[in-house]
Amino acid sequence: MWQISSIAYLPHRYLFLSKTNIFYGRQKFEISVAASQQVAQRMENVMPIKTQSDLPAKEILEKENIFVMDESRATHQDIRVIEIGILNLMPLKEDTELQLLRSLSNTPLQINVTFITVSSHESKNTSMSHLNKFYETFADIKNRYFDGLIITGAPVEQMEYEEVDYWNELTEIMDWTEEHVTSTIFLCWAAQASLYYFYGLEKKPLDKKMFGLFWHKVLNRKIPLVRGFDDVFLAPHSRHTEVPIADIHACKDLTVLAESEEAGLFLAMAEDGRKIFVMGHPEYDRVTLDGEYKRDLAKGLPIEIPKNYYKDDDPNNKPMLTWRAHANNLYTNWLNYYVYQSTPYDLYGAPDFREI
Repeated sequence: MWQISSIAYLPHRYLFLSKTNIFYGRQKFEISVAASQQVAQRMENVMPIKTQSDLPAKEILEKENIFVMDESRATHQDIRVIEIGILNLMPLKEDTELQLLRSLSNTPLQINVTFITVSSHESKNTSMSHLNKFYETFADIKNRYFDGLIITGAPVEQMEYEEVDYWNELTEIMDWTEEHVTSTIFLCWAAQASLYYFYGLEKKPLDKKMFGLFWHKVLNRKIPLVRGFDDVFLAPHSRHTEVPIADIHACKDLTVLAESEEAGLFLAMAEDGRKIFVMGHPEYDRVTLDGEYKRDLAKGLPIEIPKNYYKDDDPNNKPMLTWRAHANNLYTNWLNYYVYQSTPYDLYGAPDFREI
C-alpha cells in the first residue's frame, strides 16, 4: 500500500502534487487534503528560487536569508521545477528583478525563473551586457511552455497603446500566453494594456497621479487568490491613468477581487485565474515610492507626497513597510492555487481551468 512516508524515497522529478492527488510518473494516487499537506511539508525544505549563479539580485536576496539556488545546484535535485517567465518592461530592470524574486520566494516550490525582454525596444536604463547575459527574447522562448508568467508595468501609460514601440510584439506575446502559459499576472500598465486588448476597456487620464498606499477591501473572499487576506489592506499605486472600476464591474468576463474607493481596481481575474490583473505595485520594496517621489521633485514635476507612506507625512522619515505581508500572500496564492495545483506534470500546454 502506498504511504506518505514513501515520499522520501521517490525521485522528485517524477513527483507532482495536487490538492487531493499525487502523480508519480504516469500513475495517479488519490489522497486526502491532510495527506497532501503532509507531503508538501516533507518536500518544502528543498524548494527555492533557481536563478543564474551570477545574477546580481541573487547576492542581495541571500543577504536577506532568502534561499536562491543557482543552476549548478539545482541540477542535482530530482524534482519537477515550476517554470515562471517574467516579461520585464520596467526601465530599472535590476530593481524589478529583485522585487519580483523576493515576492516569489515564500513558497516551498522550486521555481525556475526566465527573464524575458522585448526585442522591439532598446533599453536606456539597463546595460546590454546585463540583458544579453540574463534575458531571453520572445523569439528565444516562443516555443516553450510556462507554468506562470508575470508581465510588468511600464512608464508608458500616458501614451496611446498603439504608439508604444513594442505594442505589436506585446500583443503577440499576449496571444501566445493563451496556449503556452497556465496563468498570467498582468501588473499595473500591463493590466491596463491587457484589459484593453482582451476586453476593449479604455484607460482614462487622472487629474493627478495616483501615488502612495491606498486602502482596499476584499470582495469574493471564497476565491483562493485572496485567501488569507484581511478585510482591508494597503497596497502601492503609482500611475497617471485608470480603467474605471465601473467599466470593469460591467464586463461579465471579469471578477473583481479587491478594490479601493479612492484608487479603484486593485485585483481582478478572468477565466478562473488564467488571467490575473493587478492594478497596483505589490512587488514594490520599502523605498521604491520614496525614490520616485524624490526623482520627480528633482525634475520639477508636479508630485504630491505619497499617501500613507511616510510617518507624519514627513519625507525625512523612513518609509513604513505596511504592504509586504499581503503582497507575499498574493504571489504565494497565485503560485499555489493557479500555477502549481493547475499545471499538469508533463508541461505541454495551458490546461482548461474549467476541467480542473
